[in-house]
Amino acid sequence: MSRSVAVASFPLRNKGATANAAGSRPSAHAHFLVRQCWNERTGRITLWKRETVLMTTTNRWLPGVPAEEIEAIFRAAPGNEIDRGKFDSPESSAALAGNAFGFFLHRAGMLPPLPRCEKAGWPAESLAIEKTIRFPWSGGRHPVLDALLVTPNALIGVESKRFEPFRENRIAHFAPAYWRPVWGGRMRGHERVRDGLKQDARHYKHLDAAQLVKHAFALRTQVRPGRRYAGLKPILFYVYAEPESWPGGRGRVDEAMKAGHREEIAAFGREVEGDEVEFVSSSWRALLADWRESGKPDVRTHAENVIRRYSP
Repeated sequence: MSRSVAVASFPLRNKGATANAAGSRPSAHAHFLVRQCWNERTGRITLWKRETVLMTTTNRWLPGVPAEEIEAIFRAAPGNEIDRGKFDSPESSAALAGNAFGFFLHRAGMLPPLPRCEKAGWPAESLAIEKTIRFPWSGGRHPVLDALLVTPNALIGVESKRFEPFRENRIAHFAPAYWRPVWGGRMRGHERVRDGLKQDARHYKHLDAAQLVKHAFALRTQVRPGRRYAGLKPILFYVYAEPESWPGGRGRVDEAMKAGHREEIAAFGREVEGDEVEFVSSSWRALLADWRESGKPDVRTHAENVIRRYSP
């Protein structure tokens, strides 16, 4: 007896192989799903097989999300997670954030206030998805936020995580440019985290603290005098999922890892408390619980759709 476990998804490169059983050719968003077949009698992997999975705008996006527009934004963004196949992975964080916040692309005013961001002033005035924000220099890479919100008082950058904190931790890396004296006198906490990660690149086992520091530096840049968002309060909003299980029947997500991730979030928050860029965190469950209590029926329905599909 054998059972199969999905282990990877790859963009389909052989155009001729995309024809379906009816002989028609589906969109270019087809992917090969590789399945590992485990023989329970022998205890060995006995077969690798490929199945064609069709990911189209029809099933990639939740109801109410402006699918074509959001998809075009993702394709134009650095990394192009759609064409690379990452977006359609059952572990995709971009799919969760893109669908959840994409619903509000043209109705930012309907977005409920984010937890612990009441002072930002609501309703939101605008919302962007997969938004690049720049450092105070032209070359190199610049951060891409899952969402960027503008409210009457604040510029809020959203960074979303799903399964990433429960995989092997990354090694933090900062280019020498991050030590330029351009962050002002009220980013000392973030600079301490940066300096600490230079000494111990694996200090944070679950939280991508280096990414958060870079996001904060870029947000701070955007509110300086002469910049588009000058005068607004910069806030970095970190929203994280705590899924029960790994996709493909690979077991439950380790509860100790979830606890470790929460501890590192709290430690990071204490380290940067009082800095010019305010750090705020929330679980996806808490955020969606707020959306489910919205006075707007469309928002409540959208929250249920997000929960039903992604179980964050």
